Amino acid sequence: MQKVSNIGIVLMSLLSILGACNVSAVVDANGHETKEIRVAVASNFLSTLRELVSIYRAESGDQVKIIAASTGKLYAQIIHGAPFDIFLSADSRRPLLLTQSGHAVESSRFTYALGKIALWAPLNRQKVQESDDCHEALMGGNFSRLAIANPKTAPYGIAAQQTLERLGLWGELQRRLVRGENIAQTLHYVDSGNAQLGIVALSQVMPLQERTACIWEIPENLYQSIEQQAVLLKRGTKETTAERFLLFLRSKRATDLIRSRGYGIQ
Repeated sequence: MQKVSNIGIVLMSLLSILGACNVSAVVDANGHETKEIRVAVASNFLSTLRELVSIYRAESGDQVKIIAASTGKLYAQIIHGAPFDIFLSADSRRPLLLTQSGHAVESSRFTYALGKIALWAPLNRQKVQESDDCHEALMGGNFSRLAIANPKTAPYGIAAQQTLERLGLWGELQRRLVRGENIAQTLHYVDSGNAQLGIVALSQVMPLQERTACIWEIPENLYQSIEQQAVLLKRGTKETTAERFLLFLRSKRATDLIRSRGYGIQ
């Protein structure tokens, strides 16, 4: 029995050591030890978040790991216990639901960006280039496939559906729609030629001017405001790094960068 007990003690010690090795700790500018935080972000905001994290790391020394997917997919992962500290959603509904279910801190919830959508076609899409006008091509049916994000999982997909409904095109375009799981996949469908047009995030195509055949920034009265909210998850309350990053996200330096990348600021 004593031998078994000793083996158990050794195993417990090994597990403790392995657990400790699995923690990524750094020392910040004030000499405080902190752990790496995990930020789950809607795919439309991925490139902007990477820029923000680069600035934040340089200034604070804190470590940030980014996990990107559709808002709906990330929400489901959080509900099922995914180890995220912060959630940057592409809507306001999921962060609210997370606070109501006890997965997130209500007082931490705020709008970090207002998303905008655009109708876009890249170069070398002959059918669209004939008119050289994305809006005209859409209204005239001058395309074979139109890519949108899936309205069931992506807020940008909901905005695309609302736009097509208000333009009176939703019903007649059903057989011509290509649905991406998220807005990043939607852009890929258009850029790869699987669709001639796509309703994507304005922030995605702003840097693509040299590859653009036409772009139509969709009037905001055609869709409900895409209010993108951030929230501190309950797991993140154990890390001061998570709270510091959210404070940075609300700073003027961060909001100026967000605005310059094609988003509105509330």
